[in-house]
Amino acid sequence: MIHSLGRWLGVVAMLVGLLLFGACSRSSDEEQLRNALATMQQAIEDRKPSDFMDIVADDFTAPVADMDRRKVHDLLRLHVLRNERIGVATVVREVRVDEIRATITMTATLTGSSGVWLPERASIYTVTTGWRREGSDWQLVQATWNRSL
Repeated sequence: MIHSLGRWLGVVAMLVGLLLFGACSRSSDEEQLRNALATMQQAIEDRKPSDFMDIVADDFTAPVADMDRRKVHDLLRLHVLRNERIGVATVVREVRVDEIRATITMTATLTGSSGVWLPERASIYTVTTGWRREGSDWQLVQATWNRSL
């Protein structure tokens, strides 16, 4: 159960924790990535894993947890049901965009609760995500994460 929670928190961190980019001026690509992440965060907060998954590529992989797109979706559904409230706080360390590819590295703090005032679960992760441009949109294609605390 703890292992599953760690996987879930890592997944949430990698997919929605990139919301706050630190640069004062952003390129159009960085702004599009930011919007994609805001959409993902809203979907998880609204308890809509399918909306969240709209931004995850069909060929998504997370080698650190041996996860593909289907496993991520299953895990999100499980933990959205388990946690009435989910919180995400991030610090983006680096954003690199190279035409049709992007990499984002960050630290993410994730919390979950069954609805009580204080979170019952919390973890901190170092997360690196890989993105690919699909037409005019960005899709998440890969993620790795390490639990820091």
